[in-house]
Amino acid sequence: MDGPFEALGDRTRRQLLELLSTGEQPAGALVRGLQASAPISQPAVSQHLRVLREAGLVTVRAEGTRRLYALDPSGLAAAQAWLVALADPLAPFAQPLDALATEVARGERARRTAPGAAERDGRSA
Repeated sequence: MDGPFEALGDRTRRQLLELLSTGEQPAGALVRGLQASAPISQPAVSQHLRVLREAGLVTVRAEGTRRLYALDPSGLAAAQAWLVALADPLAPFAQPLDALATEVARGERARRTAPGAAERDGRSA
């Protein structure tokens, strides 16, 4: 899981992700967005976008001569899952265990409400 986190280690790349959090944008708009806070060239922005693409955090699609960039939900989800697993080592098992608990409760309820359950448990109806 090094790729996404190495890419996120750079402030400019984090700013690009913040700009893309509002939706798909052309490269030119991203350049202008970054230039509003610091001097940066278009080739430098392109290099940062390439790193984000290779890390699986950003997608690009061509529309004529323009390149439109967007956040890649699958890459972000993988990074998020890795972080969640660090915070809670049992997190990957939480949902299956919740489902198991639900099934156990259903079985107990079915057993209590089944015909003849009171007599089996030594209770009178």
